[in-house]
Amino acid sequence: MEQNLIFTNDVAGAIERLENSGNHNMTVWIADTNTARLITPAPPRLITIPDGDDNKTLDTVTRVWDGMERLGATRHSLVVNLGGGMVTDLGGFAAATFKRGVRFINVPTTLLGAVDAAVGGKTGFNYNGLKNEVGAFAPASDVIISTCFFDTLPVEEMKSGFAEVLKHAMLSDRDEFLRLLDHDFSRPIDHDDMLERLRRSVQIKVDIVARDPNEQGERKALNLGHTVGHAFESLAMQRGKPVPHGFAIAWGLVTEAVLSHIRLQFPSEDVHRLGNFVRDNYRGFPFTCDDYDELLALMRHDKKSRDGEVTCSLLADIGDYRIDQTLTDDDVTAALDILRDLLGV
Repeated sequence: MEQNLIFTNDVAGAIERLENSGNHNMTVWIADTNTARLITPAPPRLITIPDGDDNKTLDTVTRVWDGMERLGATRHSLVVNLGGGMVTDLGGFAAATFKRGVRFINVPTTLLGAVDAAVGGKTGFNYNGLKNEVGAFAPASDVIISTCFFDTLPVEEMKSGFAEVLKHAMLSDRDEFLRLLDHDFSRPIDHDDMLERLRRSVQIKVDIVARDPNEQGERKALNLGHTVGHAFESLAMQRGKPVPHGFAIAWGLVTEAVLSHIRLQFPSEDVHRLGNFVRDNYRGFPFTCDDYDELLALMRHDKKSRDGEVTCSLLADIGDYRIDQTLTDDDVTAALDILRDLLGV
């Protein structure tokens, strides 16, 4: 599962070179309603989809397939997915399944998309209220990673993506983990520094994916924070009050750091460092002990869990990850109690 990663702030030039690199009969662009306004001039073949994760559905996939059919796309076409993780996940799935596979490139416009969704080959959409319930491993041929779109993002979007950057550091590098905990979201973006930070963070994911492209073993480490985080995200969707993906992952990282301490003696000082950073920068998720049974049910239904048990990846230390850790209900409820104390919810 090899992807060509291009780190540049000359996005237009990179796309033009990729268009000219193959014998494509046309280029079809997929963007959500927010991102479509950034494309000037508008390309002749643009499929615009509604923005927001609540539109990451089969109906939207069908809308993309209908658009590709109407435009006359064939297996010799090129698809450009321009947008955040919702666009690259859903657009990638639509391209990978249309005509049994059309070449596509991802151009993530958010920090979250750049560091996570656009890289690694996972595509899909939400189904029956469950996050990414339907999908396939289908890598983009190329991913153009740039910071040029970030100045247009609200700070909430930057925080959302930063949670995945933080996760990668927790999987690999204590010095980087501590440096990230000093990040100040109120300061202007240093584009050179951010692009280099992205290069380092994405490389951590790329190296793991290269060793385990279909998530049979080591790649499960990249799900750190996601078993619990996706449960928070799904519960919020069920309530009709969706939360940013990265916020849910930030809360999941703290919870799974607590679980790591309970099960693997992960350092308590790192739990508190992480908890303080998340408390100060991400609003707490409003839940009580009355929600524990539903959260546990969602965790059991998570793709990473098995046989009706809650299974996730944990840390014995920064950089020392352990996959396929089976948790008891008592472990999880104890960690949720501690999370509420750490975040003040």
